[in-house]
Amino acid sequence: MKMSKKLKIGAMSLFIAIALGISGCSSQSDQNISNDTTILRFSHFWPSTGALHTDLFEPWAKKIEEDSEGRLKVEIYPSSTLSKADSTYDSTVKGIVDIGVQVQGYESGRFPLTEITQLPGLSSSAVQLSCMLQTLYDDGIISSEYEDTYPLFMMASGSGAFHTIDKPIRTPEDLRGMRIRRPSEIAGNIIEAAGGTPVGLPAPELYTSLQRGVIDGMSFPWDATGSFRLIELVNTHTTMPLYGSALLVTMNKEKYESLPDDLKKVIDDNSGAQMARTAGNLFDSEDAKIMAIAKARGDTMINIPDPLNDPAWKNILEPEIQKYLNDVEAIGLDSQTVYRKAKEASAACKT
Repeated sequence: MKMSKKLKIGAMSLFIAIALGISGCSSQSDQNISNDTTILRFSHFWPSTGALHTDLFEPWAKKIEEDSEGRLKVEIYPSSTLSKADSTYDSTVKGIVDIGVQVQGYESGRFPLTEITQLPGLSSSAVQLSCMLQTLYDDGIISSEYEDTYPLFMMASGSGAFHTIDKPIRTPEDLRGMRIRRPSEIAGNIIEAAGGTPVGLPAPELYTSLQRGVIDGMSFPWDATGSFRLIELVNTHTTMPLYGSALLVTMNKEKYESLPDDLKKVIDDNSGAQMARTAGNLFDSEDAKIMAIAKARGDTMINIPDPLNDPAWKNILEPEIQKYLNDVEAIGLDSQTVYRKAKEASAACKT
């Protein structure tokens, strides 16, 4: 069957339009990326509006691109869009992502030596704990836990707080019968020892869980209550050095090894202690900002600066510290030495 002249013209027009469309897409996507550019997919769980994204990760990605003269480009995927918050480390190991951020406490039992740094009383600021973690990693004390990736830098939140709605927590007894989100195994054990029910939830799930009454409150860093808008829901806060959340920014080992030496140097020059300090300072700054918001609107603010010397908390915390160290010792790891080294690093990193 012969095609009519009108149909021929229509088909030709459609072909030209498709060709132009493909050409346009290709031109747009290749505009800023040459064939010599290596893309690094970076996954984290903070929202794109959060300070960690805008003030830490985006400037870091830009610096990597500038220092590599465009040969490296970091594509950032916030809000757990590329990997779940509690499995980003495994996703980095497997190469699903090239660079990822993991809260070590989200994978219970995976980083037992690292979690020693989160024991009560060891740190009182994000800068201090970030410095402790990086020191212990650089000195080879906890590095064996990360041999399946290429760690870039350690970082940590400030001291966690209990955040609730209308329910002040002044003593461990106040936790009885409450369902409290726990950030790590250690914090969970403390909540349980006090008579509460620890609930494991990644940060992105907390808003709806609190809103729907799935949990009564949470143990959470101050900065994150702002990043995840939880400050909108809670109005009662108890701050004390109960724990700090250890975090890690790490890279797929094979991806790193595939880079030429000069690009490896770009990555290395933007890693380590300086980045740990930068991250810690940002966490502490955000803590102060969100605390100021809570105070200004008249929230109930409770401060317990030294719980290990507070009679109400000491009898709960000390047995849990020893229990955790014993549990780690039981699986063949030298927890006492790591705890001693963590104390030394804590003193050296105190600001």
